[in-house]
Amino acid sequence: MGRLEGKTAFVTAAGAGIGRATALAFAREGAAVTATDIDEAALERLAGEAAGISVERLDVRDDAAVAGALCGPAPDILFNCAGFVHHGTILEVTPEDWAFSIDLNVTSMLRTMKAVIPSMVARGSGVIINMASVASSVRGVPNRAAYGATKAAVIGLTKAVAADFVGAGIRAHAICPGTVESPSLEARINAQPDPAAARAAFIARQPMGRLGRPEEIAALAVYLASDEASYTTGAIHIIDGGWSN
Repeated sequence: MGRLEGKTAFVTAAGAGIGRATALAFAREGAAVTATDIDEAALERLAGEAAGISVERLDVRDDAAVAGALCGPAPDILFNCAGFVHHGTILEVTPEDWAFSIDLNVTSMLRTMKAVIPSMVARGSGVIINMASVASSVRGVPNRAAYGATKAAVIGLTKAVAADFVGAGIRAHAICPGTVESPSLEARINAQPDPAAARAAFIARQPMGRLGRPEEIAALAVYLASDEASYTTGAIHIIDGGWSN
C-alpha cells in the first residue's frame, strides 16, 4: 500500500519540472491527484503517464478560476508549485515585474489556501505544501531580488498558516530547493549569451557538483504529505545539495 493511499491531492504547475514529478509521485503512492497547469498540452501528456491523475487547466492568477476549481471538498493535500524566476537586481525590477512576481509566486498560494482551509478545518485535517526556495530569507542570491523577496514571503505565509491552524489538524510546510533541473531552468540558461558557461556556473555553485533532480524534491513532498510527517509543521525544508551550508 502506498503512503498516500486513499488521499486526494491538488497540484499546481503540474505540467513540468517539480510539479510534474510530484504529481506522478503522489499518484504512485496511491493518491487521487488533480493536476493543474495553464499548459494543456503538458497536462495531456501527464494524464497518460500514471493512473490516478486527472488534469484540469487552471490559471492560478485568476480568482474565479481558483475558487471554481476548489469549490468542492478540500483535497487532503494541496501542493502549491506555480512560480516565476525574475532575473535582475532591485534596480532592474520594473513595477510590472514586481507585481507579476508577487501575484504568481505569493498571491496565487494565498488564493488556493483560502479556498481549501475552511473545508480542511471542518474536516479536521489537511496538508499544505508550498514551494519556496533557498533564494529567499535563507540566503541572498545575486540577480534574484524580486524572486528572493517573494519566496521569503512564501516562507512567512506558510509559517503563519501553520501557526494559525495547527489546532485544527492542518499542517503547512515550505520546501526550499536549490538549483533543480527543469524546463524553466533550461530556458533561463538558453536565454544567456553563453548557455554553456551559464550552466557551468549553476553547477559550480553546488557543493555536490551537480544540479538537483525534480524527483528528489518530489520524494520530500511525498514524505511531508504522508502520515509519517504527522508531527511536522511550520518548518522550512532545505534540499539544495549543501548550497546554503
